[in-house]
Amino acid sequence: MQQGVGSGGWGQPGQHPQAPPQPPIPPAQGWPGSAAPAQPGPPAPHDRSPARDSGGYVPLPPAQPPSTEPTGHIPLPPAVAPGTGAATLAVLLIGPAGAGKTTVARHWAATRPVPTAHVSLDDVREWVCSGFADPQAGWNDHSEAQYRLARRTCGFAARNFLANGISCILDDAVFPDRPVVGLGGWKRHVGPALLPVVLLPGLEVVLERNAARSGNRRLSDEEVARIHGRMAGWYGSGLPIIDNSQLDVEGTARALDETLARVIGPPAH
Repeated sequence: MQQGVGSGGWGQPGQHPQAPPQPPIPPAQGWPGSAAPAQPGPPAPHDRSPARDSGGYVPLPPAQPPSTEPTGHIPLPPAVAPGTGAATLAVLLIGPAGAGKTTVARHWAATRPVPTAHVSLDDVREWVCSGFADPQAGWNDHSEAQYRLARRTCGFAARNFLANGISCILDDAVFPDRPVVGLGGWKRHVGPALLPVVLLPGLEVVLERNAARSGNRRLSDEEVARIHGRMAGWYGSGLPIIDNSQLDVEGTARALDETLARVIGPPAH
């Protein structure tokens, strides 16, 4: 039997020598089990991991103020409401008897967002109480003289309204084929910026409306038909014409405002 090696050799027969002890392996950085784990520092800005929030929702970052840097987009002009808006205008509403000139002109003036006056030629003519030249008596020197006087009076009033920043709408049955009651006379008295618009409903409409009138403003059916026929001469004149046969007062006033807006064009920005 072999003898064992001395105290530094092998031990008892059949036993394996023990491996020398190994130094402990330091844990990898950041793994659990470290003897002195590093304490987490304060979270970085906007550190919004689901584990840090209740409910597991990811909150959005706080709203940032709009950037003033150019984005390359072309800004659109501000929206412009349809119609004439706050423009100061002088309007002449033309039409036959029964077209609704006076009623529409008064409604348009009353519903504008800026001061607007309505001057009716018929009203001014009726300022003459004694010696009034009734249009039903026919057109003569007397009625023509009163008409000229009334038109000058209306033009003077319109110019004064305009000079004080107040728009004005006038109404008259201006014939396209009679210079004495023509458009040129109105422009001489009011000014070249006068905007004429023609109301021309169908004959059956003006006959019905005339029949509902009373006093000296009601004409015979023959006279209404004759005036309406002569008003057809405005077709082809270049003036804007509104057929208000199927429109009520409010709808006609709206059509008038939209027509005037197209005539004056969009406001400058």
